[in-house]
Amino acid sequence: MKVGVPKETTPGERRVALVPDVAGRLVKVGSEVLVERGAGEAAGYLDTAYTDAGARVVEAAEIDAQADAIVRVTKPSAAEIARLRDGVVLISFLQPLTDPDTIRLLAERGVVAFAMESIPRITRAQPMDALSSQSTVAGYKAALIAADHLPRFFPMLMTAAGTVRPAKVLVLGAGVAGLQAIATANRLGAVVSGFDVRPVVREQVESLGASFLDLGITGEETEGGYARELTPEQQAQQQQALEQRIPDFDAVITTALIPGRPAPRLIPAAAVRGMRPGSVVVDLAAEAGGNCELTVPGEVAQVDGVTIVGLLNLPSTMATDASQLYARNVLALLQHLAPEGELQLDWEDEITAGACVTRERVAA
Repeated sequence: MKVGVPKETTPGERRVALVPDVAGRLVKVGSEVLVERGAGEAAGYLDTAYTDAGARVVEAAEIDAQADAIVRVTKPSAAEIARLRDGVVLISFLQPLTDPDTIRLLAERGVVAFAMESIPRITRAQPMDALSSQSTVAGYKAALIAADHLPRFFPMLMTAAGTVRPAKVLVLGAGVAGLQAIATANRLGAVVSGFDVRPVVREQVESLGASFLDLGITGEETEGGYARELTPEQQAQQQQALEQRIPDFDAVITTALIPGRPAPRLIPAAAVRGMRPGSVVVDLAAEAGGNCELTVPGEVAQVDGVTIVGLLNLPSTMATDASQLYARNVLALLQHLAPEGELQLDWEDEITAGACVTRERVAA
């Protein structure tokens, strides 16, 4: 099997789909790895590291012409899709629930496409769960961003000039990103609270050294482990409760996302305006519209002295480790699809069928 690793072309994307040590593992089991020149440079992986691992550094045209499977981080552009061969396997984040045009183009081209965000959330697919691995990076970075923008210390400091009280941090949503944000903020010395409508996660929040903020609102968990959307009445009750409690905190990190749906609005504008000047909101749901009513996706905004961070694609800002984690997810999926080094697509398998978003050519 020939595996191609093109250079990412999405603006601002620094990650690479395979890192040298993972490429080397594929080479050792008989696969040929073709890496586009410069593909890993933005993530800190030079071409020489790939050649040392046994991969070949080539131009993009050779990947298009020879690869049996192409692995990417972000979806290809229309021009890149037009260069793909009929029947080639593509593995990438593809946004199948929000970008039907890309899925249609892939189907018209005859590409067998696997979306990393469509990996079933079952036990044996955990090593392939790129949503979780990249959420880990985002949650960690969110805590650092909050600390960076907050004009005060996170930890309590006892100095000759007096004692400085610790910052109070609230994390909304206790999924993978939220739990990592809680853990990181706690390690930085803040007094951390976590909130989630799923009571089952309370123990996880408290095990990380945070207190659980109980607003008296509970919701069910979906089969995939996400919080089921609240009713309009529950959403209004939640917003009202948060509006009363949020001003107590110096920094709020929001992480509530439901794949393929607009982000639930947790923080109304009135809650932001009730926060102390200098406070910070870091909105990890900005890509889906934001959990905060005043979030501007892709920007850092100031509202009445409160900083609202709506930056996108935080994993790309930590491209070295984010790529390492993602590459291991891709490797696990490749090993599943090609257990003996050759592609063997079993459409009766739950993982193979569940992750595939196009597998037959359709008429344009």
